[in-house]
Amino acid sequence: MSLRLENKRALVTGGGRGIGAAIVMRLASEGADVALTYVGNEEQANQTAQAARALGVKALAIHADSADANAVSAAVERTVSELGGIDILVNNAGIAVIGPLEEYRLEDLDRTWAVNVRAAFVAIQAAARHMKEGGRIINIGSCNAERMPFAGGAVYAMSKAALVGLVKGLARDLGPRGITINNVQPGPVDTEMNPATTDFAKMLISLMALPRYGSGAEIASLVAYLASPEAAYVTGASLSIDGGFTA
Repeated sequence: MSLRLENKRALVTGGGRGIGAAIVMRLASEGADVALTYVGNEEQANQTAQAARALGVKALAIHADSADANAVSAAVERTVSELGGIDILVNNAGIAVIGPLEEYRLEDLDRTWAVNVRAAFVAIQAAARHMKEGGRIINIGSCNAERMPFAGGAVYAMSKAALVGLVKGLARDLGPRGITINNVQPGPVDTEMNPATTDFAKMLISLMALPRYGSGAEIASLVAYLASPEAAYVTGASLSIDGGFTA
């Protein structure tokens, strides 16, 4: 694989496992030094960073709860300090609390908004202070911003739809500086938190054009493209990679 991201510095939030870890490894394989944040499993996050270092790049794991705006800002500053700057920001950290309207707790709404939307804005604001021309910002949204086919997912869908508007607006702020910002909107992806073998997965697969879950590596491939020089003319976009979930 070509080292088209050589000498670039990246931060991937929620990069310890799942889609985030796949993104970390793909960016590292293309030559980028990578920092990742995690909130729960320190051992798993350190293993991901170690695997990235085995590819010959710098990598570090940073404990930071994305619900804590100060922790998010501090993670950006530590990335800049330890890697020497930041060229790529991937806002991957996210949560989903599914539940019926009548029983949905405001605390869960507030935390979903804090992690899925506010943290992305905070990280973008902090990273943009350090980014130079050619900077890349990529949010991991969801196909549920376009389609929510089951009850109980309204708050999650709302949070991911908010990223669409955020990206459209910030493309105008950042474009004059030569910095691009885009959303990647995955469909169902086989991860530890959303395995492809459950009855819920079977229901989702029945709604798709391609009758299968995606992989973290497939999502990471689109992220790597958007992070690369080849995507210099792509900004303000929300790109679906969902197996036809929204077709």
